[in-house]
Amino acid sequence: MKEKILIIDDEEGIRFTFNKFLTARNYEVSTAKDFDEAMECISKKDFDVIFADIILRGKTGIDILREIKNKRLNCPVIMITGYPNIETASEAIRLGAFDYIPKPIQKDSLFHAVDVALQHKAVLDEREKYRSNLEAIFSSVKDAIITVDKDLLILEINQAARNICGLNRESIGSKLRSLQTKCKGKCIEALSETINTKKSVEIERLECQLKNRSEQVVTLTTSPLLNRHGEFSGAIMVVKDETRLSGLERELNERQQFHKIVGKSKKMQEIYSLIELLSDVETTVLITGESGTGKELVAEALHYKGNRSRNAIVKVNCSALSENLLESELFGHVKGSFTGAIKDKIGRFQTADGGTIFLDEISDISPKIQIELLRVLQEKEFERVGDSTTVKVDVRVIAATNQDLSKKVKRGEFREDLYYRLNVMKVQLPSLRERREDIPFLIEHFIKKFNNKFSKTIKAVSADTEKLFMEYPWPGNIRELEHALEHAFILCKQHTITLDHLPPELSAFTVKEMPFYNNGEINDPQIILQALNKSDWNKSKAAQLLGISRRSIYRKIKELKIVQS
Repeated sequence: MKEKILIIDDEEGIRFTFNKFLTARNYEVSTAKDFDEAMECISKKDFDVIFADIILRGKTGIDILREIKNKRLNCPVIMITGYPNIETASEAIRLGAFDYIPKPIQKDSLFHAVDVALQHKAVLDEREKYRSNLEAIFSSVKDAIITVDKDLLILEINQAARNICGLNRESIGSKLRSLQTKCKGKCIEALSETINTKKSVEIERLECQLKNRSEQVVTLTTSPLLNRHGEFSGAIMVVKDETRLSGLERELNERQQFHKIVGKSKKMQEIYSLIELLSDVETTVLITGESGTGKELVAEALHYKGNRSRNAIVKVNCSALSENLLESELFGHVKGSFTGAIKDKIGRFQTADGGTIFLDEISDISPKIQIELLRVLQEKEFERVGDSTTVKVDVRVIAATNQDLSKKVKRGEFREDLYYRLNVMKVQLPSLRERREDIPFLIEHFIKKFNNKFSKTIKAVSADTEKLFMEYPWPGNIRELEHALEHAFILCKQHTITLDHLPPELSAFTVKEMPFYNNGEINDPQIILQALNKSDWNKSKAAQLLGISRRSIYRKIKELKIVQS
């Protein structure tokens, strides 16, 4: 197609000369003697190059240039005049003039100006095509896309961000933190982490509390944003609305994952529903279950799904510290209160003020700590070690244990009043043996996790390995499964994990050993003796064969008075 050129000049001779020269070179030429004629031409046709005289009758060529800029026309404009000066030249350049040439214009100068302008127009057209395509893609994506700079200033959003995140075009240029007043702020935390670490962050099944969509569930991913030079300039966030999917899964009772908890068995669906019910209820929760069943993950889910999620969840392993150290760790101390107290210390309860404290292995605390903990639960107050000043706190307490506290109460090892304070609501986690249908989903989850960790491309476990996993008693539950797969990942140099890659205690296991397993309740001394003989009286291996913990087999040996013959 012929390139279209517009000549705007109030001198008829110049219009005629330009028309003659350019038409001879097969350009399609239009002419206008003033501003009004020029605007009429521009409204009817898209031009590739425009020549405009600065001095016209009435409005000037600068007015034409300003109008072209306002209309955002993708067309180089070359200013021409017989009386050039610095003021008009600078104004023309400021308004986006491509070039500025004085009269009289020679034929060669005219053709050179046209050639350069058309080359520039081709670049502009290509860039505009790319921008339009990118904008079309950006706008058509159903997931919300938000880009921010290093200070969390919003650079760009797409249409979906308006519906999912409640943002609009006026939000561009504002700080995201100032606009997100209705949600829990997890997206800001993720973006901040990406900006600080320059690494991607993914949060699955996050509940967004927008004003008009209080039950919105999303999955968000943040990634580093690089400029055209490959330099880090901020972050990009993609938010996928999974509200409908989450609702369907809830209706179908088949959620495969909740927070960081994996599983779709009936027992886990009940756990998910109970967590949702308890997340915003200000009550103490006791989480029970064998070691490795995921009690800490449940505590996190209760915290992050609830109203306290903006504040911290503070975790304490009560069995890892002596009585004096645990007292100081929980409640803090003042300088000089005991040997080694060289300065004041804030306790975990005070650190968790406004949030949640998770007391793991609560069954192992001493009678003294039990009394002090009971007071905190009842009065929401305590004193630091060596101090008489009462400290008030607003903390939600979540406790966990792998022991039966009711039996400890009967034996006089745990205060009954504290037990009832802790056991307001109980979440009983099933062992992995009780939810074997979740094992394939857990395998898939850990394969994805360890592929990222070890930069590998392992795709699956072999059929024999999966069969073994489905039959094995898993005394260490999910933690043992995770460690077994991590061990296999280190050894595996192919795309499939086989039996050879498993830890010795798993690879030595066979299905015919399964009759020893009886759901953890074994009272027949002959079965236990049979397992002990088969394992050469290695009590840990015998416990694995029976599907019970090492502590349980020691207790059974003592209770049933089993001796080695």
